[in-house]
Amino acid sequence: MTKILYVTASARQNGSLSRMLGDRFVTGWMRHDDLGEVVHRNVGMDPPAIISGDWIAAAFTPKATRTDSQQKLLELSDRLITEVRRADLIVIATPMYNYGMPGALKAWVDQVVRVNETFTFDLARGDYPLEPVLSGKTLVLLTSSGEFGFGHGEAREEMGHLIPHLKTVSKYLGAKWIHSVSIEYQEFGDARHDQSIATAKEQVDELLRSLASDKARVSA
Repeated sequence: MTKILYVTASARQNGSLSRMLGDRFVTGWMRHDDLGEVVHRNVGMDPPAIISGDWIAAAFTPKATRTDSQQKLLELSDRLITEVRRADLIVIATPMYNYGMPGALKAWVDQVVRVNETFTFDLARGDYPLEPVLSGKTLVLLTSSGEFGFGHGEAREEMGHLIPHLKTVSKYLGAKWIHSVSIEYQEFGDARHDQSIATAKEQVDELLRSLASDKARVSA
């Protein structure tokens, strides 16, 4: 039985391509694992609060000495971290906005990447004092963009900060294995866009077959 955390970040109520890919993946997975559990966290429609100075102070205050107001400030973060902690498989379906992640998804990241919860901090480790707490999870990134050519060695490689940013923070989500599928050319709306959608659907289906054949690893 696989526990899936499905995070969607599109601000669109309808017509989201990233959510279409995410729904295709999650629905397909559940056909292979009818005992699986899915928690859907739609940050695009219900964005988490942006962290504040008071939130940071609360997060760095030892749990035993936090005030009631500090504990309340961290309640949402605690719930979101619990969802991440329980998941075997994390699926993030998100568009690229202005060459990076949507603000709502960044707010979610800031709520879950938290000292003494998803990472520890110790200056005795030298120049790399942060160490992840979680491990062993599979992360699937399903993205869409209006332009194209953000892959390695492509024309806009240095302009695409969405997937690199998510891969950087993925270790604090506990990701050991990372897979990504992307749709491009949305703003062009031409045959290349149609082909990109068709190819992405095929890649999602192939990824499902690959992961389903190794389900024991995903739900370990």
